[in-house]
Formats: sequence, C-alpha cells, structure tokens
Amino acid sequence: MKKVLVSSCLVGIPCAYDGKSRLNHNLFKELRKFDAFIPVCPELLAGFPAPRLRMEILNGNGKDVINGTAKIIDENGKELTKKVLNGAKKALEIALKNEIKMAFLKDKSPLCGVKKIYDGSFKGKLIEGCGVFTALLLSKGIKCIPI
Repeated sequence: MKKVLVSSCLVGIPCAYDGKSRLNHNLFKELRKFDAFIPVCPELLAGFPAPRLRMEILNGNGKDVINGTAKIIDENGKELTKKVLNGAKKALEIALKNEIKMAFLKDKSPLCGVKKIYDGSFKGKLIEGCGVFTALLLSKGIKCIPI
C-alpha cells in the first residue's frame, strides 16, 4: 500500500494557528495517486489548541532547534521549544510506523515548513530553511514537498 503524509490543515482540518484550515484543492489531485493519506498536525500533537498564538523559530531553523542552538517562541516571547519538539517527535512516530516515504507539508510553518520559514521577528519576513517536523522527516530520508 502506497501511503503519504500530509499536513492536516492542507486537507481541511481547522488546526492552523488562527483556527482555520489551509485547504488546498490542487493537492487532492496529487493525493489521488496514493492508496491512502495520513493527515498529521505536530502542533495539535504537542497539545497546542487551535486557535493559538503564532510561533516562530528564533535564531535558526528546524535543524537548529533539534540541535539546541535555536528555539521556538510565541508572539509574546514565551519559549515553546520542548513542547514543539515533543509534538514533532510524535508526528515522526506516526510517519515511521506507517512507513511513509513522502510528505506534503505546509510551507512557511515553524514545524512543517520545507523551503521557507519566518525569521522569528513576527514581522512576516521569510528566510530559507525548514521547520522542526520537516527536519526530523528529512533526517529519516522522507521526501518533503512544500505546499
């Protein structure tokens, strides 16, 4: 069975920070090529509600958060690194248990961003880099596609 992982918000689940989804109709055309898709939201798995305060990576990217040289903060400056890492690791467990080889992920997210993430200033500035969950997936050889 050919399965793929997908950010929950992209398939209509209202789990983004603002309590809305990021439903992507074009993605469904791509998902038809697979036997099954597994929606996952690392933020919800971490125990965050929807809606919630925005969060960004400060001083780096997802790989840096995993290595302990960057942290995740919310827009009030509260550090959320440990909680975020726990959610990302739970999401990774789901991917590994289901033998996932590919994931369609919401770009610009501090967890699911693939090519770009916000810089930690909460001013809408994007930088090159991936989110925490994406970094974990890539470390296991899972192909990540930005949506």
